[in-house]
Amino acid sequence: MKLAQLLAPLGITEGFMDVEISDIVYDSRKAKAGCAFVCLRGSAVDGHKFAVNAAAAGAAAIIAQEPVEASGAQVILVEDTRRALALMSAAFFGNPAEGDISVIGVTGTKGKTTTAYMIRSILEAAGHKTGVIGTIGVLMGEELIQTDNTTPMSYDIQMYLRRMADAGCEYCVMEASSIGLKDLRVYGFPFTVGVFTNFSEDHIGGVEHKDMQEYMESKARLFSLCKTGVLNADDPSLEGILQGHTCQVRTFGFEKPADLRGAGCRHLNKPGFLGIAFEVSGEENFTAEVDIPGRFNAYNALAAIGACYELGVPVEAMKQGLSTVKVKGRVEPVPVPGNYTLLLDYAHNGVGMENILTTLREYHPKRLICMFGAGGNRPKVRRYEMGEVSGRLADLSVLTADNSRFEDVKDIIADIKVGMAKTEGKYVEIPDRREAIRWCLENAQEGDIIVLAGKGHEDYQEIQGEKRPFDERVVIRELLEEMGTPQPQAAP
Repeated sequence: MKLAQLLAPLGITEGFMDVEISDIVYDSRKAKAGCAFVCLRGSAVDGHKFAVNAAAAGAAAIIAQEPVEASGAQVILVEDTRRALALMSAAFFGNPAEGDISVIGVTGTKGKTTTAYMIRSILEAAGHKTGVIGTIGVLMGEELIQTDNTTPMSYDIQMYLRRMADAGCEYCVMEASSIGLKDLRVYGFPFTVGVFTNFSEDHIGGVEHKDMQEYMESKARLFSLCKTGVLNADDPSLEGILQGHTCQVRTFGFEKPADLRGAGCRHLNKPGFLGIAFEVSGEENFTAEVDIPGRFNAYNALAAIGACYELGVPVEAMKQGLSTVKVKGRVEPVPVPGNYTLLLDYAHNGVGMENILTTLREYHPKRLICMFGAGGNRPKVRRYEMGEVSGRLADLSVLTADNSRFEDVKDIIADIKVGMAKTEGKYVEIPDRREAIRWCLENAQEGDIIVLAGKGHEDYQEIQGEKRPFDERVVIRELLEEMGTPQPQAAP
């Protein structure tokens, strides 16, 4: 693509030599002949310092916010290189979000991943092929691509949107993180619908957000980028999130007046199935049954219903999508041959453990068993907190390995036991995670709820700096076969 075509969205039409650009890169180590290198300032690294490296590798153009040394490449100065990267990337991939694929953005402190997958499940039930970009990775059909950030860099987003559109996806549901919004990763294209789940303290300090005000302002940016906003009317921060919005506003909630109302939330409980049901009224009227436990997921489901209503999805697809939704590693049920419930969840700190175990307690299990470990080379306070929470809320804790990294798993378990000691909770120690799962399967009783916490969607264990394959779904299937009790088929 010609450089002029990439610079046109920036309003730059002269002062450069128009050359063919082979690619856009923002990491100088990936620079190659004929590319355009965009200098980004980060919290730890300033790309301007590496412009000379990119030029030496053959970059044809350097996009920078200040003069740089780049012998052999032309330097084009812009006011904001993050904005430039977003607009240039959209142009490079043919502006996929402007006609080829519709994008739904989901922001909020909690619930982004679950809400995104609920929306996808509903859209797919309505016959619309839908991709997802978020915490779990990039999902296109059955292909899952792991990513480093909840919201990838703008270049990568545009690349994935183009791939999705070319693969026949009509929609992409994207988790729009506060950092992604602040860093302009989702700048330069329209969101058809923006969704706000909730707001609470998180991501404050360090290299993320300096204070709660900046954190809120970052999330609020989505509602100046979308055509229609679907927002939680019950959240105390609603007014702040809507500050400066330019979109049409639609609301949902269980308590305050809203365009879409939920009421009568109740539990659904049978072996292998923990969910919720509630009544929907307002713009739509029906009973929603959701295949994910927890009253807080009623809000996520109502948000998904609100977004899909704006997209013109029929009620039957909403009902079907919610009743069959699965989110990898988020209270994910795994089929087992006994009359008990086995779940996988990503909870890997005290807050996450508190949320999942409190939620599962509401379903009155015969026993609530929590198998977990803790990450190595991470603050020990997390281990103490997780031990204390599980000791207080679970009937039995199974202490095992997680990603021990460069630490000895036995030392990590010893730290977890410091927290356990503050409670009267019972526990067993099985350092090998595979054997710990075997123990849970062999000792499960009718009516138990067993949650394997910590790994969630991850398909590896990191031990002594090496990532080894470890997908708990695969491990469970293998163990059941070894035990002579093959895994039943999941319900369609």
